[in-house]
Amino acid sequence: METLLLNRDAVDANTQMAEVIRAVEDAFAAYARGDAQMPAKSYIDLPQYNGDFRSMPAYLEADDWDAAGIKWVNVHPDNPESFDLPTVMGTMVYSNPENAFPLAIMDGTELTMKRTGAAAAVATDHLAVEDATTMGVIGAGVQSYTQLEAISEVRPIEEVVVSDLDEERVADFIEYFEDDFEVRAGSIAEAAQCDVLSTVTPVEDPIVSREDIGDHTHVNAMGADAEGKHELADEILLDAKLVIDDHAQTTHSGEINVPYHEGVLTDDDIYGEVGDIVVGDLEGRTSEDGITVFDSTGLAIQDVAAAHVVYEHADDNDNGYPFDLIGTGTQ
Repeated sequence: METLLLNRDAVDANTQMAEVIRAVEDAFAAYARGDAQMPAKSYIDLPQYNGDFRSMPAYLEADDWDAAGIKWVNVHPDNPESFDLPTVMGTMVYSNPENAFPLAIMDGTELTMKRTGAAAAVATDHLAVEDATTMGVIGAGVQSYTQLEAISEVRPIEEVVVSDLDEERVADFIEYFEDDFEVRAGSIAEAAQCDVLSTVTPVEDPIVSREDIGDHTHVNAMGADAEGKHELADEILLDAKLVIDDHAQTTHSGEINVPYHEGVLTDDDIYGEVGDIVVGDLEGRTSEDGITVFDSTGLAIQDVAAAHVVYEHADDNDNGYPFDLIGTGTQ
């Protein structure tokens, strides 16, 4: 048996977004049913290098497949300037849960972008208005691209408003998507009036006010992934049907972490977890709902689900590099 090495291009080629969305939805369902194991994300803090490592292991059992893996990921903000490297890099080890053989080692950076977009799409499918045709994007970095790619799989998006302080990023985003959507630059308020809004910024002081948000907008709050980060005004969270991916992670480092620890927002203000909606234990959007918010921190089960899709398509697409990592002998 050989282990498959899959670089960023191979991961991209093997992640058909519609299939990743289905796999991530399966993962949320497995977690809600108790058919997943996901130890808490662990951190190695390296202040001497202005960075950290994070390990994210998980196992999940879906209806007709199961999978296991671990993602090793960093955040080093000085990397681009000091080393000409990305701020965030990830490596995914994907294993056979039956015998623990490492089936693949793959780029986790592209994988993370794909599964993050897919998670937003799952939430959007259950929480946005059915006829959503407009989408706002606040933050035009790398994560913004898969937000639009994924959400347009579940809603008939036609018009897109993108807002970012970096005009070059906005121009790049528009150029990338202009053949497929009516996409333009706009203010935060203009983006927030759309049927669906994805926020993908690293800010610690909210940039979206209650007055900005449309009456029936669904918001995917994707940017907060550490203590102190906070994109949406507290009033939005308090007025919305608030759905989270995982209680422990969102209260620690999600969009709700600041108002939760300040006592502004409590468990009574949280409608439930997205997995409970997926399995039907809770309702998604109803006719009575106005604003809905999905607080996404990113779960290891999503990485494993996306890695499952990548690996299953690797042979079909004949990409990747097989190599003998373990050897065939037994000990």
